[in-house]
Amino acid sequence: MVDGGDAARWLHLNAARGGPDDLSLLVNRVAPAIGATHMVIYLADYTQSSLVPLLGAGAPRDELTIETTLAGRAFTGLQVQRAPDHPDRLWVPLLLGCERLGALEIVSSRAGDPALDRPAWEVAVAVAQVLVNRRLYGDVVERIRRRLPMQVAAEIVWGLLPPLTFATDDLVVTAILEPCYDVGGDIFDYALNGDMLSVGLFDTCGHGIKASAMASLVVSAYRNARRTGLDLIDTAISIDRWVRSEHPGMFATALLAELDRRTGLLRIINAGHPAAMLLRDGKAVRALPGPTALPLGLGNLSTRRPRAHEEALHPGDRILAYTDGITDARGDDGERFGLDRLVDFVERALNDRLPSPETMRRLVRAVLAYQQDQLDDDATAMFLEWRPPHLPLGHLEHLTAPDRTIVSP
Repeated sequence: MVDGGDAARWLHLNAARGGPDDLSLLVNRVAPAIGATHMVIYLADYTQSSLVPLLGAGAPRDELTIETTLAGRAFTGLQVQRAPDHPDRLWVPLLLGCERLGALEIVSSRAGDPALDRPAWEVAVAVAQVLVNRRLYGDVVERIRRRLPMQVAAEIVWGLLPPLTFATDDLVVTAILEPCYDVGGDIFDYALNGDMLSVGLFDTCGHGIKASAMASLVVSAYRNARRTGLDLIDTAISIDRWVRSEHPGMFATALLAELDRRTGLLRIINAGHPAAMLLRDGKAVRALPGPTALPLGLGNLSTRRPRAHEEALHPGDRILAYTDGITDARGDDGERFGLDRLVDFVERALNDRLPSPETMRRLVRAVLAYQQDQLDDDATAMFLEWRPPHLPLGHLEHLTAPDRTIVSP
């Protein structure tokens, strides 16, 4: 019986002995423990369109497209993949929690044996944990993930973002933003403290360094207010004051929300932002009311305090939030992508039972294709999903049933 747990523990114990550049060598040293000859780490690039090999040990590998390869299927579907024409290998998603990092190729004469799936999952989880830890101390992972030079404004924003996906047994938060290498004004944040999930989505005015500097201030002020213990309304007031103090004449639209994971009660402030959509049973039910406050930075123009709308979510409900770069994208004929296309796309994705992170990835790819891969504005979308424990999350099933495997025809 192959014990992936022993291999995973060995990885954790020995990870500190090498630098970030040694990760491929480290992973291949543990490969024989699960009956593999070697393993190759593939990392998703920033656009989530390619899987790029982290080389340094084992046979050379080429970059793989996510849309057309088995490795890509492992990444998008969060399931082990194997194929009859490659009987000596399988591909396992690299996940940190539910944050998709890439895929792990395992080459083994036992690759066709389903008994290898559990140790493969255990090793893949350990590889993902070590990968995230070691990338803090070097740039090799960042360099591999970048297929184009990243502008300084985007560097600022990406350095402030939380993981794109976070999930528990009853919550999912997932987001995506484009253009990856030139984003400047859009930013988001979230935090789970006890039973309260806090979420913020911001769209600052302007472009480039000025917009990213303001985005940095806005998200830092949001975190400071949240960590100080301010309620939702006072948080909006605090951010507004900081924007007026440090960036007079500028503003940011925002959605600030709190979700009580026990009851499903959502409280949301819309500060001049596109209205979030409520989705239920695979359909868009309605847009949530808004705006309930002026854009952040313009609070001095009104004597009214921000108001929070309350919405009682049903089990399984989703909230879709987005910036205007999604709906304002224009095709060749000048027609906007628009709210109708956005809703239609998301409804079809839900009916196809796609994992929420994959829905976001495909949405931004569709928006990019609509505007010939040339966005005029930052485009960000975020999904918030509430499922009490009696409604299992489909994309977490692999954690309790690691033998689920897809065999390609």
